[in-house]
Amino acid sequence: MKKLYFFLFLFFVSFIIKAQDTFSIIAVDPITGEVGSIGASCVTGASGQFDTWVTDIIPGKGGVNSQAYICIPNTNLQTAIAKMEEGLSPLEIIDWLLINDNCSSQNFDPEYRQYGIVDLDGNGDPRTAGWTGSMADDYKEDRQGIDFSVQGNILLDVSVIDNMTTNMNNTDGTLADKLMAGLQGANIPGADSRCLNNGTSSRAAWFVVYKADDEPGNPYLRIVVPTQAVGIEPIDIMQNLYDDFLAVEDFDLKSNLKLFPNPASEELMISYNSSITLKDIKVYDLKGKRIAQYQDFSSNNHLHKMDVSELKNGVYFLKIKSLQGTTTLRFIKN
Repeated sequence: MKKLYFFLFLFFVSFIIKAQDTFSIIAVDPITGEVGSIGASCVTGASGQFDTWVTDIIPGKGGVNSQAYICIPNTNLQTAIAKMEEGLSPLEIIDWLLINDNCSSQNFDPEYRQYGIVDLDGNGDPRTAGWTGSMADDYKEDRQGIDFSVQGNILLDVSVIDNMTTNMNNTDGTLADKLMAGLQGANIPGADSRCLNNGTSSRAAWFVVYKADDEPGNPYLRIVVPTQAVGIEPIDIMQNLYDDFLAVEDFDLKSNLKLFPNPASEELMISYNSSITLKDIKVYDLKGKRIAQYQDFSSNNHLHKMDVSELKNGVYFLKIKSLQGTTTLRFIKN
């Protein structure tokens, strides 16, 4: 599936000194290494760069959502990403931000801020953390799952966080599928309480997903819905654009691969046609822990054999990387 970028440029603002951004999710996929962010707000003046106000991601590593009262450009977001690059954990980054707030609005007071931070540690395991300052506007809360953080302020009530978290925990599929479902949990009038009289959840939204090997600033998926007219639901627009994104297929790698026998007890085989050039295969368990890696495909005649006899019985995932793209296949060891 090729990279596509969707933009609805309806309004542009060149300078804003602060903004209130309401509900969002930041998440990682320990199996694929993908990192993504999604969110929405009743903010006015949101442009095609709306996502850059609130979120930043290091491909294959992690990401930060920085919201509530923020500076534009979001200096706390920038320094949080710098600390992630230095190797600090999500919790350590938040601790650093609370001591070193560098947004000049609200007198450098971290009690006005809200953060959600996730990453993959040196073993590929997910870590999450969040912060909600006492001066962010009610209703406010951040809540973490194993591989995601949900946060919101100026919310209608706790049900917004409840719905988003439930959808993240109970949706199967890709990281992007889970994020879209998570945002749909907030698709109720007044999710951002400022939009209650409008009959919509919000007025603008963003959606960004990076694959592990994407270049910074060049995500696999980016959809931005700038500020909409009163009464127009941006989450509905986001869903339609995401559906369009999924419908465009440049090359279906998965359909050109065959995994057998499945279930497997001793040996697992992957066959592929001559149009495929394999580069790397990684094996992960259900917790996202990498079990094995294969990189030598020089003499396999389009058939790769893997010894799985030493694996415990259970469900595993193969992340298969080729020159034609990357996909994930599931197999059972019995």
